[in-house]
Amino acid sequence: MKKGIVFGIMSGILVVMGAGVASAGSTYDPWIQQRERNQEQRIRQGIADGSLTPWETRTLAREQARIRWMEADMKSDGCLTGRERMRLLHEQNQASRRIWRLKNNGYDW
Repeated sequence: MKKGIVFGIMSGILVVMGAGVASAGSTYDPWIQQRERNQEQRIRQGIADGSLTPWETRTLAREQARIRWMEADMKSDGCLTGRERMRLLHEQNQASRRIWRLKNNGYDW
């Protein structure tokens, strides 16, 4: 009987601890990763079809690297907060607009 009670209490504690860890925040965010892949694909398409010049490509590649560095820095403490997610989303939105502008600016070399 005592083993059953102890087992029940221990399993209850584990469930509560697991819920606390799950709600504490995480660095897993598939939307951010997918967005980065999509933007890199758009840059590769611009290189392939000639709508991006070498200078534009370098500029966009540096910007993508800066965003990845920001993301790694934000995740370094083991938690990506809502505010940090919004900041990354803002940076990715700006990068997306810049990709579109540079791909559609008419400079085809």
